[in-house]
Amino acid sequence: MNQINTSYFKSGIGELIAGSFDGRLCLLDFRYRKMRQVIDARIKRGLAAQFIMRDDEVLLEAEKELDEYLKGTRTVFDIPILTIGTDFQKKVWEELMRVPYGTTATYAKLAGALHNENAVRAVAGANAANAIAVIIPCHRIIGKDGELVGYGGGITVKKRLLKLEKENLQRTGG
Repeated sequence: MNQINTSYFKSGIGELIAGSFDGRLCLLDFRYRKMRQVIDARIKRGLAAQFIMRDDEVLLEAEKELDEYLKGTRTVFDIPILTIGTDFQKKVWEELMRVPYGTTATYAKLAGALHNENAVRAVAGANAANAIAVIIPCHRIIGKDGELVGYGGGITVKKRLLKLEKENLQRTGG
């Protein structure tokens, strides 16, 4: 059976679990989020693999890049990623990656970008199923009225990430 290398690490936004498969990051998520078991099961099933606790270069690089992001010295991630989900989920996650650093978008805007304005709930569901937090920036998605809604790491962490990005852009003149 295939293996997904995994490790836990503490970050400035909480304890995370990271996973790599075939030289790419397939998991970077909050260890204690409510959907943990569902997401882990989807990844294991999608890769026909089991988790094993083992650090590797990809996991160490993910931790380093996330740390740089949290320090405000990184705005773009270089680590190769592997998304595991339905075709629709993958399209939503690709669209999420187009939401620029320091900005926000709504679920409706994402649905519109996918040429499916009626898919707001499906987009929200795909957003919630994101297994690669921060790098696939689901924290940048807000409710239609500007309200901060749902985040695997909690609203406090979401607010903190948005504030960090906004302040970093202001500080660097970006």
